[in-house]
Amino acid sequence: MKFTPTYFYTILWACLILVAGCGQQKEAYYAPKPKGYNRLNLPAHRYVKVDKKYPYQFDVSRWAQVLPDTFKTAGKDWIFIHYPDIDANIQITYKPLNGNPTLLHQYIDDSYKLAAKHQIRASSIQEQRVLSKTGKTAIIFKIEGPVPSPYQFYTTDSSRHFLRGAIYFPTAVKNDSLAPAIDFIQQDMVHLLNTLTWN
Repeated sequence: MKFTPTYFYTILWACLILVAGCGQQKEAYYAPKPKGYNRLNLPAHRYVKVDKKYPYQFDVSRWAQVLPDTFKTAGKDWIFIHYPDIDANIQITYKPLNGNPTLLHQYIDDSYKLAAKHQIRASSIQEQRVLSKTGKTAIIFKIEGPVPSPYQFYTTDSSRHFLRGAIYFPTAVKNDSLAPAIDFIQQDMVHLLNTLTWN
C-alpha cells in the first residue's frame, strides 16, 4: 500500500482529533441560585385621618390599622400604625411638654440615643432636618444597613407637644429584599409629617 501525502495528512488529522477528543473533560459546575424574595404587590397610596381623640392629628394609610401601643412603658397616646400585609409598624410616641424646656431637651436626647442604638449593625445614620407643609420642623434619621428600624423621626412645637416616630420591621431588614416596603412606608411617614397638626 502506497502512502501518498493526502493519505498521510488524513491520518494525521484523524489522530489529532482523536487525541483532542480523549482529553480530560472539565466537570460541570453547579451552583445554587441565590435565595429569592417574595414579590410585594403594594397598593396606591390613599389616606384617612387618624382619630381626633389624640392630641395630634395626621393622615394614615388606608391600608394600615391604628392600634394602641401595648408595651408596658407606653403612654396613653402612643399608637402603632400597623401594616398587616407587610408586617411592619410605624410606632408613634407622644409626650406633653407642659412648657418645660428640661423635658424638651431630655426627649430630644432620648431620640438621638434611640437612633444611635442601631450603630452596631448600621452602615450609616444620616440626620436630616425637614420643614413640613404645615410649617413644622422635623428631624429624620435614615438608618442604613441590616437594622429593624430604617427610619426614625421626631417633631415638636418646643412648648407643648413632642412626637416621635419609628418605622419597625419584626426582624433586621435586608434592604435589598424589603426596599419596596421601606420606600412605601417612608412615603407614608413623610405624608404623616406633612399633615400633622396639634389638637
